[in-house]
Amino acid sequence: MASLGVEAEQEPLLGHSIPGSREWDIIETEEHYKSRWRSIRILYLTMFLSSVGFSIVIMSIWPYLQKIDQTADASFLGWVIASFSLGQMVASPIFGLWSNYRPRKEPLTVSIFISVAANCLYAYVQVPASHNKYYMLVARGLVGFGAGNVAVIRSYIAGATSLQERTSSMANTSACQALGFILGPASTDEVQFPQGNIDQVAVVATNVLFFVILFIFALFETIVTPLTMDMYAWTREQAVLYDGIILAALGVEAVIIFMGIKLLSKKVGERAILLGGLIVVWVGFFILLPWGHQFPKIQWEDLHNNSIPNTTFGEIIITLWKIPREDHNEGPTGCPVEQAWCLYTPMIHLAQFLTSAVLIGIGYPSCNVMSYTLYSKILGPKPQGVYMGWLTASGSAARILGPVFISQVYAAWGPRWAFSLVCGMVVLTITLLGVVYRRLIAFSVRHGRIQE
Repeated sequence: MASLGVEAEQEPLLGHSIPGSREWDIIETEEHYKSRWRSIRILYLTMFLSSVGFSIVIMSIWPYLQKIDQTADASFLGWVIASFSLGQMVASPIFGLWSNYRPRKEPLTVSIFISVAANCLYAYVQVPASHNKYYMLVARGLVGFGAGNVAVIRSYIAGATSLQERTSSMANTSACQALGFILGPASTDEVQFPQGNIDQVAVVATNVLFFVILFIFALFETIVTPLTMDMYAWTREQAVLYDGIILAALGVEAVIIFMGIKLLSKKVGERAILLGGLIVVWVGFFILLPWGHQFPKIQWEDLHNNSIPNTTFGEIIITLWKIPREDHNEGPTGCPVEQAWCLYTPMIHLAQFLTSAVLIGIGYPSCNVMSYTLYSKILGPKPQGVYMGWLTASGSAARILGPVFISQVYAAWGPRWAFSLVCGMVVLTITLLGVVYRRLIAFSVRHGRIQE
């Protein structure tokens, strides 16, 4: 009996049924199958383009902010990045609820128009004569509000790719009723859903896990540009280029991970992969801690001679660092001496940073997709729009707090304290996963449709 529960946990997202099979015919016709997958592919493309736009912008926000408003500092950068997620957190439950009672194309269309208008505003934030950083803050918030449509997209894909579980839990429902649920009716009144309460503890725990996972990656992508500019004396232009290449490589790595996870989940299950991903993330941030006796190049420009603090590391910094060729139009490079930790915190070597990035690039997508998959299975065949809205809101809250947390801690105490605290958070998250491990099971397993 236990093997049945394992099989349910390891069930592929798309199920085992194929068009023409007996199980498939219970649910939908060939025509509906093609229509449904055409919709799924369009939504995948929508999410892809949204993610590409986000990735393009995230690496250039800090240099762009410095260029349009000289009064902006690193702590304000955290708020600008967080404003995107604040807008998404507000919009996600709204769009999710909207999609439960109206056709999904309505919130999707409105959100896309909001995103286009907000991106146009972002492109012209340098035009006003003053307060440019606040215009950027508003623009990013509105872009995030438009991105709240991810709740609608996730709820549709989750409903459309859970046919196997719906087949078992809706066996007494007509094919028309099943299709009405999957394709998103204007009202759910005519659809009969199986009885049984959702495990709210598992739902809350999964939201917390998802929050931490998004929190960790949000702070990582936020700090990449300031960190590399401080540690390696990269100019703004170099930081945008090199960090963009690094994140692009992590994106390719994530695609490979996603492909491998589908095969691995059949053997070990989603919960084990989630646990393994968190361990890999912890190792990545542990490696990122500063070690050794080499220090970053100090940014001495604009300091008065009598304002240079006394330190025993000043000469060491200058002698050990190979001063790169600087473009003076780009401004001073190196770790600003206003950040006192620059004088006594060892540098993070480039090989150390790249190794950490690779490990985080393995752990994050693994945790992300597994937490989302478990969440969808825990909810079962009932409408998931509102629940997916709360999951997206949880991720948005993480993207709000992550950038603010890392920008404040990094500026005040440096990377050693910042990444040590992150390691502690991951350890607590692993502990939480261990506590609720046995409760993170599919709805059908919990209610005995498949016995564990």
